[in-house]
Amino acid sequence: MGRRSEGLTAVEEAVAIRRTLADANPDAFLPDLAAVLNNLSLRLGDVGRRTDSLTAAEEAVAIRRTLVGADPDAHLPDLAMALNTISLRLGEEGRREQGLTAAEEATGHFRTLADANAGAHLPDLAAALNNLSLRLGDVGRWAEGLAAIEEAAGLYRALADANPDAYLPGLAAALNNLSVPLGTVGRRGEGLAAAEEAVAIRRTLAATNPHAFLPDLAGSLNNLSNRLGETGRRAEGLAAIEEAVAIRRTLAEANPDAYLSDLAAALNNLSLRLGEVGRRPEGLTAAEEAVAIRRILADANPDLFEPALQQSLAVSGWLKGLAP
Repeated sequence: MGRRSEGLTAVEEAVAIRRTLADANPDAFLPDLAAVLNNLSLRLGDVGRRTDSLTAAEEAVAIRRTLVGADPDAHLPDLAMALNTISLRLGEEGRREQGLTAAEEATGHFRTLADANAGAHLPDLAAALNNLSLRLGDVGRWAEGLAAIEEAAGLYRALADANPDAYLPGLAAALNNLSVPLGTVGRRGEGLAAAEEAVAIRRTLAATNPHAFLPDLAGSLNNLSNRLGETGRRAEGLAAIEEAVAIRRTLAEANPDAYLSDLAAALNNLSLRLGEVGRRPEGLTAAEEAVAIRRILADANPDLFEPALQQSLAVSGWLKGLAP
């Protein structure tokens, strides 16, 4: 429902209760504590508290590894889920190799589980493959990332055909991610088609539930802008990124911790699209706003945001050199 702060408050209370119970009776309540810690990690990520999110994910993985050692049949799916979550958090913190290692382990576990029980675990395998593709992209292994996301998109399409309400969001995410490695390996037309389908799905979802799906729509519009730019459709690419910036500005005004970084990324992209169509002074304005935001973020977390700041500074310098 998009009520992220309230969701975080609820799960923080659940963690406190279950920690007390697990301290008194670990055999009975450690699995429940691990479950709510995994959920806590997701909710902390929703509101931009990435370091705290990683800490919760690490504790969840540690507990579930212990539980799997005692009873793998009962706890392996939960360990795989926790590994998938921690790989996201590690990637956000710039610890890319560690994030990839966790994603590979999660995918391996879910593949084993899906081979034994497809009905129960195919959605989990699709989600893990989607995440694995991102982590492979983080370290430049594009061909392997493409293979992973193609498999994920195929699984999600079959799932969405059978149950669209449950799996259309997953299909849109997979298509959005699929478009990037397709463009990277030169299959630009296919990449654009995937990005356009992702936007169409997410536009429909956001019309029904804007609080939940507007952030995803903005992400897909940002991605579509890049794909349109790659194929020379610059004016359409500019329109897409202008819409993404407008959405992300609204989101960042309401929740800066969660969305300022996304706004800066969209502004950086907007500055490039404006420069491409000759609107250089406007492009420079967007680039300078992206620099200002990313400077603040980099001051708070240099390891995570300094590369993005340098990127925006480079774009700003390029536009200053071109500007009349």
